[in-house]
Amino acid sequence: MSRFVHAVHMRWSDMDAYRHVNNSAYLAYLEQARVAMFFHRHEGFSAGTVIARHEIDYLRPVVYHPEPLRLELWIENVRGARFTVRYEVFDRDVLVARAATLCVPFDFTIDRPRRLTAEERGILAGYADDDDRAAIGAHS
Repeated sequence: MSRFVHAVHMRWSDMDAYRHVNNSAYLAYLEQARVAMFFHRHEGFSAGTVIARHEIDYLRPVVYHPEPLRLELWIENVRGARFTVRYEVFDRDVLVARAATLCVPFDFTIDRPRRLTAEERGILAGYADDDDRAAIGAHS
Protein backbone atom coordinates (compact mmCIF):
# COMPACT_ATOMS: atom_id res chain seq x y z
CA MET A 1 0.00 0.00 0.00
CA SER A 2 1.26 3.48 -0.86
CA ARG A 3 0.38 5.97 1.84
CA PHE A 4 0.46 9.71 1.37
CA VAL A 5 2.11 11.39 4.38
CA HIS A 6 1.40 15.00 5.30
CA ALA A 7 2.41 17.17 8.28
CA VAL A 8 -0.26 19.42 9.78
CA HIS A 9 0.53 22.15 12.29
CA MET A 10 -1.87 22.68 15.17
CA ARG A 11 -3.03 26.15 16.11
CA TRP A 12 -3.15 27.40 19.68
CA SER A 13 -6.84 28.14 19.12
CA ASP A 14 -7.48 24.44 18.34
CA MET A 15 -7.39 23.71 22.09
CA ASP A 16 -10.61 23.71 24.05
CA ALA A 17 -11.45 24.41 27.70
CA TYR A 18 -10.18 20.94 28.65
CA ARG A 19 -6.68 21.87 27.39
CA HIS A 20 -6.55 19.42 24.50
CA VAL A 21 -7.16 19.77 20.77
CA ASN A 22 -10.90 19.95 20.20
CA ASN A 23 -12.48 17.19 18.15
CA SER A 24 -13.77 19.68 15.58
CA ALA A 25 -10.19 20.72 14.71
CA TYR A 26 -9.56 17.24 13.33
CA LEU A 27 -11.88 17.90 10.37
CA ALA A 28 -9.62 20.79 9.34
CA TYR A 29 -6.52 18.58 9.73
CA LEU A 30 -8.08 15.88 7.54
CA GLU A 31 -9.08 18.47 4.94
CA GLN A 32 -5.57 19.96 4.80
CA ALA A 33 -4.03 16.54 4.20
CA ARG A 34 -6.69 15.50 1.66
CA VAL A 35 -6.29 18.74 -0.31
CA ALA A 36 -2.51 18.27 -0.34
CA MET A 37 -2.93 14.69 -1.52
CA PHE A 38 -5.27 15.45 -4.43
CA PHE A 39 -5.31 19.09 -5.43
CA HIS A 40 -1.76 20.30 -4.76
CA ARG A 41 -0.19 17.31 -6.48
CA HIS A 42 -2.72 16.31 -9.15
CA GLU A 43 -4.62 18.53 -11.56
CA GLY A 44 -6.85 15.55 -12.40
CA PHE A 45 -9.16 16.19 -9.46
CA SER A 46 -9.90 19.78 -10.40
CA ALA A 47 -13.25 18.72 -11.93
CA GLY A 48 -14.85 18.57 -8.49
CA THR A 49 -15.41 16.37 -5.48
CA VAL A 50 -17.79 16.70 -2.53
CA ILE A 51 -17.70 15.06 0.88
CA ALA A 52 -20.60 12.74 1.68
CA ARG A 53 -19.47 11.49 5.09
CA HIS A 54 -16.77 11.73 7.77
CA GLU A 55 -16.00 9.23 10.54
CA ILE A 56 -13.42 9.83 13.26
CA ASP A 57 -12.31 7.57 16.09
CA TYR A 58 -10.43 9.55 18.74
CA LEU A 59 -7.92 7.26 20.45
CA ARG A 60 -5.91 9.68 22.64
CA PRO A 61 -6.14 13.37 23.52
CA VAL A 62 -3.64 15.74 21.92
CA VAL A 63 -2.23 18.80 23.68
CA TYR A 64 -0.92 21.69 21.59
CA HIS A 65 2.81 21.80 20.83
CA PRO A 66 4.73 23.38 17.94
CA GLU A 67 5.67 20.10 16.21
CA PRO A 68 3.24 19.07 13.48
CA LEU A 69 0.97 16.06 13.56
CA ARG A 70 1.67 13.40 10.94
CA LEU A 71 -1.27 12.22 8.87
CA GLU A 72 -1.05 9.11 6.73
CA LEU A 73 -3.70 8.70 4.03
CA TRP A 74 -4.68 5.92 1.64
CA ILE A 75 -7.62 5.00 -0.62
CA GLU A 76 -10.17 2.21 -0.22
CA ASN A 77 -13.51 1.14 -1.68
CA VAL A 78 -13.31 2.83 -5.06
CA ARG A 79 -16.60 2.54 -6.93
CA GLY A 80 -17.92 4.14 -10.11
CA ALA A 81 -18.87 7.40 -8.41
CA ARG A 82 -17.31 7.33 -4.93
CA PHE A 83 -14.23 6.40 -2.95
CA THR A 84 -13.06 6.42 0.65
CA VAL A 85 -10.00 8.19 2.02
CA ARG A 86 -8.66 6.55 5.20
CA TYR A 87 -6.42 8.37 7.68
CA GLU A 88 -4.25 7.68 10.66
CA VAL A 89 -3.22 10.68 12.76
CA PHE A 90 0.02 10.50 14.74
CA ASP A 91 1.24 12.81 17.49
CA ARG A 92 4.98 12.28 18.03
CA ASP A 93 4.71 8.78 16.51
CA VAL A 94 1.74 7.79 18.71
CA LEU A 95 -1.50 6.92 16.91
CA VAL A 96 -4.12 9.36 18.23
CA ALA A 97 -6.99 9.05 15.74
CA ARG A 98 -8.32 7.05 12.81
CA ALA A 99 -10.71 8.54 10.28
CA ALA A 100 -12.48 7.98 6.98
CA THR A 101 -14.00 10.35 4.43
CA LEU A 102 -16.44 9.25 1.74
CA CYS A 103 -15.77 11.37 -1.37
CA VAL A 104 -18.10 11.73 -4.35
CA PRO A 105 -16.95 13.13 -7.72
CA PHE A 106 -19.32 15.95 -8.59
CA ASP A 107 -20.24 17.94 -11.69
CA PHE A 108 -20.99 21.45 -10.49
CA THR A 109 -22.32 22.59 -13.89
CA ILE A 110 -25.30 20.23 -13.61
CA ASP A 111 -25.24 19.95 -9.79
CA ARG A 112 -25.04 16.13 -9.78
CA PRO A 113 -22.60 13.36 -8.90
CA ARG A 114 -20.48 12.07 -11.77
CA ARG A 115 -18.41 8.97 -12.54
CA LEU A 116 -14.69 8.88 -11.83
CA THR A 117 -12.54 9.57 -14.87
CA ALA A 118 -9.76 7.21 -15.99
CA GLU A 119 -7.20 9.82 -14.88
CA GLU A 120 -8.78 10.03 -11.40
CA ARG A 121 -8.82 6.22 -11.13
CA GLY A 122 -5.12 6.21 -11.94
CA ILE A 123 -4.40 8.73 -9.20
CA LEU A 124 -6.46 6.76 -6.67
CA ALA A 125 -4.75 3.49 -7.64
CA GLY A 126 -1.42 5.02 -6.62
CA TYR A 127 -2.66 5.30 -3.03
CA ALA A 128 -4.60 2.02 -2.79
CA ASP A 129 -3.60 -1.32 -1.31
CA ASP A 130 -3.07 -4.24 -3.71
CA ASP A 131 -6.66 -5.57 -3.50
CA ASP A 132 -8.20 -2.16 -4.11
CA ARG A 133 -5.64 -1.32 -6.82
CA ALA A 134 -6.77 -4.40 -8.80
CA ALA A 135 -10.44 -3.46 -8.34
CA ILE A 136 -9.81 0.13 -9.48
CA GLY A 137 -8.14 -1.13 -12.65
CA ALA A 138 -11.03 -3.50 -13.36
CA HIS A 139 -13.48 -0.57 -13.49
CA SER A 140 -11.37 1.53 -15.88
